[in-house]
Amino acid sequence: MEAGCGEGGGGGGRDERVPQWGAQETRELIAARGEMEREAAAAAGRSAKTLWEAVSARLRERGYRRTSEQCKCKWKNLVNRYKGKETSDPENGRQCPFFDELHAVFTERARTMQQQLLESESGPSVKKKLKRPSGDLSSEEDSDDEEDGGGDSGDEKPIRSRKRKTADKRQQSQRMAEKSRTGISSLHELLHDFLAQQQRMDIQWHEMMERRSQERLVFEQEWRHSMQKLEQERLMLEHTWMEREEQRRMREEARAEKRDALLTTLLNKLSQEDL
Repeated sequence: MEAGCGEGGGGGGRDERVPQWGAQETRELIAARGEMEREAAAAAGRSAKTLWEAVSARLRERGYRRTSEQCKCKWKNLVNRYKGKETSDPENGRQCPFFDELHAVFTERARTMQQQLLESESGPSVKKKLKRPSGDLSSEEDSDDEEDGGGDSGDEKPIRSRKRKTADKRQQSQRMAEKSRTGISSLHELLHDFLAQQQRMDIQWHEMMERRSQERLVFEQEWRHSMQKLEQERLMLEHTWMEREEQRRMREEARAEKRDALLTTLLNKLSQEDL
């Protein structure tokens, strides 16, 4: 349940049993209101009550049962949250729920208002046909309340008041267009900064991979050199061992020959003495 107004039926009482608005249901409400904005020419003489009844009817067609008062109250809360985020910090305002959907509706409304103002300045015949647009972001809820209480009173206002309102709406449309351009430029700056940061990260990553590749090559070269050195030392030790073994074998053979010769001499002497 949104704070600030009741979401009950058209009787004005607060009904706590009414379920909260879901995310998809809120998007459907914004889409239905955007459709009514696009049909502003057909709804120029329509009161706020009739407008919200039409929005409620479109929600029923999409499977959501909401009264016109509930739709109006929810829209007020959405607009208030959008204004608070959009006017205080446009970049952080992107974190507001349904900011993009609301921003699209109000951007399209600003274009429609500019087109109507241009048409109103093109000639007096077209200026007579121009009636009050669907309202701007800062004064929409007040105008809806005035129409609910007093009906269609736009044609009864003095011409001076109408001119003043037209000038105010022109200024508001210009401010809205300027905010839209500011938002687009800030988005472009964010995208540019993001792409620049990605490029810097890619360059750093490539440099790091090249350093690691060079380090790996140096390590492999050192390892191969150490392995070759160890192999050479092993071959030298093996050769030295084989030489020592050959010398030992030759000494053993020489001693064996000497021993055999001595034994042969002793045997010959003993045999001669016996004889």
